[in-house]
Amino acid sequence: MESDYVETYSGEGGDGSVTLVGVVHDHPASVYRVRRIVERETPSVLALELPPLAVPLYEAYASDQETPPPFGGEMSAAVQAAETDHVVGIDGPSAAFCRRLARTLVGERASVETAMRSARGVASVGKTALACRAAAALTRRTGLRIAVGNPTHHEVTRDDPPRQQVEDEGRQIRTATAVLDALESPPASRVRSETRDAHMADRLRDLRTRGDVVAVIGLGHFEPIRDRLAGRPSTA
Repeated sequence: MESDYVETYSGEGGDGSVTLVGVVHDHPASVYRVRRIVERETPSVLALELPPLAVPLYEAYASDQETPPPFGGEMSAAVQAAETDHVVGIDGPSAAFCRRLARTLVGERASVETAMRSARGVASVGKTALACRAAAALTRRTGLRIAVGNPTHHEVTRDDPPRQQVEDEGRQIRTATAVLDALESPPASRVRSETRDAHMADRLRDLRTRGDVVAVIGLGHFEPIRDRLAGRPSTA
């Protein structure tokens, strides 16, 4: 499982390497994979598929004495395992992401409906990111751990045998892949997803100038970002 969903791109011209770690969000097998890779690679930069505004909450989750932390899934587990203080959210929304999305919509001559749906999607994610920032501030003041949103529940837990965890994760990946292959994404979803892929890949290129990077990425974005970093057309 690790070889399928972990890939490293060596740095050139003084840049650091980028190691992509693909995850099923909140899955115990993914949490284990992330911890193992971060501890092994000891990156200068830890990049997370999170909006920048949300990162402080996951840093607060990671300060828990329990390993892995009870909140935040693979993202807080990665922060807890990292020796670096340079933890970065590379997903949108951000000013750069919104500018890219606007350029894409204009370049594709998207319909008004597609543009409005895209804007609503970004606004929804932005609202959640702001809630994360507020929860992080409250955590710093009170010490309380506040969950924002609903974590994904799986049929296995970290107490189940490792083989069972891996098999369940693989089954979920195969099912999700089959569904995505069978369905055509609505234009707004496709544009937003492709914009996220391009934005995150560009952020990783920028961050590798600061040293080696480990990036924790949902498996839905793993292949497109991998292909962009490798300089080949995305197959996803």
